[in-house]
Amino acid sequence: MSTAASVAAQRSRTHKIAVTAMLSAAAAVLMFLEFPIPFLIPSFVELDFSELPALLAAFSLGPVSGVVVCLVKNVIKGLLFSGTGGVGEMCNFLLGICFIIPAGVIYRYRKTRSGALIGALAGAVVMAVCSVPVNYFISYPVYTRFLPIDVIISMYQEIIQSFNGLLARMSAPFTLPSVNGLLSCLIAFNAPFTLLKGLLDTALCFLIYKPLSPLLHK
Repeated sequence: MSTAASVAAQRSRTHKIAVTAMLSAAAAVLMFLEFPIPFLIPSFVELDFSELPALLAAFSLGPVSGVVVCLVKNVIKGLLFSGTGGVGEMCNFLLGICFIIPAGVIYRYRKTRSGALIGALAGAVVMAVCSVPVNYFISYPVYTRFLPIDVIISMYQEIIQSFNGLLARMSAPFTLPSVNGLLSCLIAFNAPFTLLKGLLDTALCFLIYKPLSPLLHK
């Protein structure tokens, strides 16, 4: 390898590390800015946009960088503040890579705007589907240490009752079915909520990717 090529390769690696670090820091900040949406999901399940920097990393630098951003932001959150002994951060990481890896891999082999959209949508669907077993087997066993399972299910049931009351006032010809177990709650609420989160991250990514492209690529 020539000296010029070696210098160019070193600059490329340095740039990749620097951008990955910058996006990891941004993701960590966004992870702390989570907020509840109580009319859609119980208040202890909060929304954040910390997968957005990871998605930017996956598109601009590759899926590995996206996974690194997911890992670093959760390590930072776990070290500074974790109310679940790291379990919440582990679940966030698992769902994050379910979103980022499909998006990054598809875009890597189809580097077009449509390829990015297909990848992000596929990642959002995979993340939503995986949210059910991840929450059922990992997250909620921890939550039930602080809240009885009956109380958690009642929170979901109250949301359904509120929606059905609204539908009744609108004379809607249908109502939402009741949920009686944790699994049905996760399928009816958490999976759509996780899909919505992925779609919002996708929309924001498409809005800001082009303006940030010079910083991400050069």
